[in-house]
Amino acid sequence: MAVTTPNPSAPADPRPALAAALTPQGRAWLNEATARIAARPTAIRALFPAARRRCGHTPLTGHRTVDEAARAVLLTALPLRGPALADELTHLHCHGDPAEQRAVLCALPLLDPGGPDGAGDLGDLALPLLRQALRGNDNTLIEAALGPYAAAHLPDAVYRQAVLKCVFCEIPLDRVAGLGDRADVELARMLADFARERIVAGRAVPEDILPIVRSLASANAAALYGTDGLDGVA
Repeated sequence: MAVTTPNPSAPADPRPALAAALTPQGRAWLNEATARIAARPTAIRALFPAARRRCGHTPLTGHRTVDEAARAVLLTALPLRGPALADELTHLHCHGDPAEQRAVLCALPLLDPGGPDGAGDLGDLALPLLRQALRGNDNTLIEAALGPYAAAHLPDAVYRQAVLKCVFCEIPLDRVAGLGDRADVELARMLADFARERIVAGRAVPEDILPIVRSLASANAAALYGTDGLDGVA
């Protein structure tokens, strides 16, 4: 069962950064495209892939490119919610190239901002897209999947496994949204086991796992590991 927690950070509106990055032609195209999508949602199926060609793909802040931000704007123009919104996102994701898939994943928190009760326009309906990305081996998709939407909706066990996969894939843990709130003793145990295996193999332990192990596992070391606690790890 999925969990629903408050989003750990407010999703950034892509439009301010785009305003300075788009050419007049790109801006005009994006304005027309959003109007077309608002009037006929299925128009996004042709416009979404065209964003890179019409808006460019130069870097923006926050590991984002112009085309990715433009695609986020297109997605927010969809006058859909609930299952209809999830179905359209699934179509775009399944038929898109990796850049388009990343854009869908990164835009999820914009499409599910949530309210005081944690209920948004998507709820847990986009979780299959996250699971698909997390099963794959594309680090950019794994990272894109672990944004604020994942932090708010992934079940605990899946979230822990996703963090562990990031460690194996050498994805920095500061790219994982909500880790400070979602980390628990079980995750600390998993990371400590990983660290022990690395030490036995004579390999370096990633430094970004140690704060989690120390802060959460040390207090429970006797229960989890016996009297030796976390010697050699924490």
